[in-house]
Amino acid sequence: MAGMRTSVVTVHGWHMTGLEMALLRRRLRAGGHEVYPFRYASRRQTPEQAARALAAFLDDVPGDLVHLVAHSLGGVIVRHLFEVAPVQRPGRIVMLGSPLQGSRVAARLAQNRIGRSWLGAALDRGLLGGSPILRGRDIGMIAGSRARGPGPLFTRLPHPHDGMVAVEETQGPDVFRHLTLPESHMGMLVDRAVAQETLHFLETGEFLP
Repeated sequence: MAGMRTSVVTVHGWHMTGLEMALLRRRLRAGGHEVYPFRYASRRQTPEQAARALAAFLDDVPGDLVHLVAHSLGGVIVRHLFEVAPVQRPGRIVMLGSPLQGSRVAARLAQNRIGRSWLGAALDRGLLGGSPILRGRDIGMIAGSRARGPGPLFTRLPHPHDGMVAVEETQGPDVFRHLTLPESHMGMLVDRAVAQETLHFLETGEFLP
């Protein structure tokens, strides 16, 4: 992949705007990549609808290689991307704390009408599981094991977890490499080690030894 022009597209999580990934994007730029933030309406758009919008966004992103870095629900949307628009330029994928198997916290909240309304369209083949398996791409997952977050207030999360998502919820048959770091669900976005591991995976397809 050396000598090719690369771009990185970031995909934020549920109820976020992408601003929370600003420091991570700066570190990715310092690593030599052009970085483009994709934004979507996580409560109004289903993951599939967001994936179609992401596909249109990617059409305008330059580069021979286009990598994807997705936080939380963003990783689920990337899974849908390759179902709705499977023909994409080469590139690797790093997911950060994405509940590929579904979120216990979301499932608990979805048990009542208020919770389902709050979570919105993100439940549809998203936070409750059921997203399509992604084949043919190198996917690196970074999960967090620092239990700082509101998740345990809603339901019992198996350890280790990052305060919102259990490490076991981030597992999937399409995950090529899996790494657990001592960081929380939101803290991983500002953690230097997470940025370093993300850069290394994008460049090599492996996490650091």
